[in-house]
Amino acid sequence: MKHAGDLQALLQADPERLRILALVHSLHLPDCWIAAGFIRNAVWDFLHGRTPSSPSGDVDVIWFNPSQHSADADLQIEKNLKALDPSIEWSVKNQGRMHVRNGDTPYQSASDAMRFWPETATAVAARYAAGNGLEIAAPFGLDDLYAAIVRPTPRFIDAKRAQFDDRLQCKNWLSRWPLLRVEAEAHNRASVA
Repeated sequence: MKHAGDLQALLQADPERLRILALVHSLHLPDCWIAAGFIRNAVWDFLHGRTPSSPSGDVDVIWFNPSQHSADADLQIEKNLKALDPSIEWSVKNQGRMHVRNGDTPYQSASDAMRFWPETATAVAARYAAGNGLEIAAPFGLDDLYAAIVRPTPRFIDAKRAQFDDRLQCKNWLSRWPLLRVEAEAHNRASVA
C-alpha cells in the first residue's frame, strides 16, 4: 500500500504514540488496533510541518470479537487501559458488535468495520505486528490521508451525508489544518500492510 512505509516511519519516530501502541498491544486483544485521530492527526501535523501533537481527545481502540456483544467488555478494557495510563481518555469499541448500532450488516473484521466510518482519512489504524514492526490497516488506502483530503466514505456520500457535514463543522479540522481540502466524491480501495 502506497505511503504505508511513510506512516510506519512517522509512528516509529513518535515515542508517545509507540508507547500507547505498546500499552494496547500488551492486552493481547483479538484483531486490535488504534485508529482514527490517533493516526490521522499525526499525519496531518506532519503535512503541515509540525511535530506530531500529543494524542488529544480520546484514543480510539478497536478490536474484533463477533461473539462478544456486551458493551461491558469494552468498558472493562477501558478500565484496564486507564490503570496502565490514567492520563489518556480511552475509547474502546468491539467492532464485532458495532454494526447493530450503525445499522449495517455484520462486519467481518476490525478493518472491514472501518469501511463504514465517515471519512477515508479517519479509516486508518495501526498496531504492533509480529517482530515488533507496525502494521497499518486502511480500507481506503492512505492516498487521501497523505494528500490532506477529507473525503466521505461511500456510506456517507448520500444516506449519512449530514453526519459527515456535521463532523466537518464540529471537529474544526479546516481551521486547525488549513492545507486540508474537502472532496465530495467517494473513493474505494482496500489495503492492509
